Amino acid sequence: MRIFYNNVFKNYFLLTITLLAEEIIFRTVTKLTIFDWTLLRTFIGINIIALICAALFSFFGRIGSNILSVIAALALSIYSVAQAGFKNFIGVFMSFGTSSQVGAVKEYIGDYLNSFHWTYWLILIPAGVLILFYILFDHRIKVLERNDAIDFSDKFDSEERKQLNDKAFAKKKRKRMINSKINAIVVAVLFGVAYYFSLTVAFMQNPLQIEPTRQLFTHPDIPDIAMSQFGPSMYLFVDVKSLLLPSQEMEESTYDKGYVKKEQVISDYTRKIDDTLWEQVANNETKANYKRLNNYFLSQEITDKNDYTGIFKDKNLIVIMMESTNTIVLDERYFPNMHKLYTEGWAWTNNYSPRNSCSTGNNEMSGMVSLFTINNSCTANNYRKNVYPEAIFNLFNNADYTTTSYHNYTEQYYYRSTIHKNMGSSHFYGVEELGIPYSNAYKEWPSDVELVEKMLEKTEDQDRFMVWMTSVTAHQPYTMSSEYGDKHLDLFKDTGYDISLKRYMSKLKEFDNAIGALLDGLEKQGKLNDTVIVLYGDHYPYGLNNKVLNSYFDYDVTKQYEVDRIPFIIYNPEIQAQQFDEYTSYLNITPTVANLFDLDYDPRLYAGYDLLSSTYPDRVVFANGSWKDKKAFYNASTGKITYERDDDTYTVDELKEINKTISEKISMSNLAIKVNYFDYLEKAKEKYRVETAKPEENTNSEEKTE
Repeated sequence: MRIFYNNVFKNYFLLTITLLAEEIIFRTVTKLTIFDWTLLRTFIGINIIALICAALFSFFGRIGSNILSVIAALALSIYSVAQAGFKNFIGVFMSFGTSSQVGAVKEYIGDYLNSFHWTYWLILIPAGVLILFYILFDHRIKVLERNDAIDFSDKFDSEERKQLNDKAFAKKKRKRMINSKINAIVVAVLFGVAYYFSLTVAFMQNPLQIEPTRQLFTHPDIPDIAMSQFGPSMYLFVDVKSLLLPSQEMEESTYDKGYVKKEQVISDYTRKIDDTLWEQVANNETKANYKRLNNYFLSQEITDKNDYTGIFKDKNLIVIMMESTNTIVLDERYFPNMHKLYTEGWAWTNNYSPRNSCSTGNNEMSGMVSLFTINNSCTANNYRKNVYPEAIFNLFNNADYTTTSYHNYTEQYYYRSTIHKNMGSSHFYGVEELGIPYSNAYKEWPSDVELVEKMLEKTEDQDRFMVWMTSVTAHQPYTMSSEYGDKHLDLFKDTGYDISLKRYMSKLKEFDNAIGALLDGLEKQGKLNDTVIVLYGDHYPYGLNNKVLNSYFDYDVTKQYEVDRIPFIIYNPEIQAQQFDEYTSYLNITPTVANLFDLDYDPRLYAGYDLLSSTYPDRVVFANGSWKDKKAFYNASTGKITYERDDDTYTVDELKEINKTISEKISMSNLAIKVNYFDYLEKAKEKYRVETAKPEENTNSEEKTE
């Protein structure tokens, strides 16, 4: 026990053991890799935190430092528990960049707790043990230290000498404490050097990781990987650091030097694009970020046209982003209208809607502009003033369509009236303007049937229209009674499902009725044959326990992001029904639609692809850089790959190339959003267009004079 007489060392040692135990439990319950080099990096980081805390807390005396040590350990353990629950509920680890989602969790506390796994509470055990140690043993340590001081004093025969030596003992103790503080800071600095070394040294890096660890430390834009590499305690520090001291430093890129345009093999399908103005912009740009982005996008592939190009030319388009709608909605027994679209239209059986921070707003945005949103940011809101000339609305505006967008709720969560306008929607209709009754109580969402009816009224007199609708009825909560959660419960009374699943399916029934109203309304207006309907879901139904979902599906939703499997359908009565097995997500909607309608667009400006292109890579990429295709599943958080068959695998070089491509798409999408690149590009092109036209204008003027 005498080693604990030094209060700085005692608190450092106890905090280190406590935080390390919390870390191991956290990794276990969240299924992160435990025994690899990341644990060593985490251990070094914990030592830094514990040393600094112990040195600072020592200024508050023995009792004060003990209390502060308990508070620190308890706060970090509660933070870790919250992170585990948030990851399970929303699908990503939270960041200060997505703090608004904490409010969403608070509002849906019933569903949050319903999805919460009891094992997450185990993370609190080490902090509890620390508290018990201070209660049961710290006083004994203090008594032993006092007794040693008395024994030291009793060695002297006179009372006067005893007092003098008591003072000497106290002075020696103070000096020892000062030295301990200095030593703690010195050792913390040495651990800091070791930590920096761990961010860069080759043997501590995963060669398949999509973003370098040092870059993650500077820009923790992908919380899942950052959490895996740093652990919750150090991730908290990194997250706070990036919030208070945002760094502009970027890893070097080959695109800093120039661009190499991919050669096109000329054929009848060649998509010809004049790059004269863009190349002028790129060659004269001096700002590093714009230069890199110009070079990157110019270097991408211009996908050819194909047999599907223009198959829907001049038809109307209705895109519906379905709130919280997974493949349960395809069940013919309960949802005949969705089943009709799925079986009579084009359906992608391996479509996913990857979860990320603020999934509804961000996945709506990705569907419109085909870019990866910033993983630790409510991107749609935070960058709502950005302008996107290449967004789906603007593509149809350029083709002389009337474009509008609709949502049957308020702007409490997302600023759609601003976001949609800057993407080209000529008018956004919210719930108030549509005159749809709604309640501020989050459990009572409006009916999607009314949304469809209002939209049909607005478009009835329009000749060629493009509409984007975002539904809302199927939104959580499912654990409590609500109007549409209870409205169709009788349909599912004999299923034996959990009441939360029945309420969810009741809400889906209301949405299915809305699809029926849409088909009937278009038929009555004589527009059904001339209208294409595209449907995809924003995310799986948050708040439904995985065990409850597994009671419906014949596969385990917890494995390989299967919970994110969502319908994607393109329907028109005149097309022949087809099912496609390509792996895809909402990222590919805009380029695919643009090709099907033969719109004037540049495929290089999108992170997604035309699904029907002969060069489509047939791979879905999740928000954290994980991916899945017919051969394998790569988990970006763990850096591990799982194959469908042992005899059909990728080489290491092939994996590195795949991850490099994905990493570039994510980082370039994020950078383009951060610097409002596409607005810049359009204005820069216009500048050179005007300058190029001036001599011609002067020449024409002279000719007229002559």
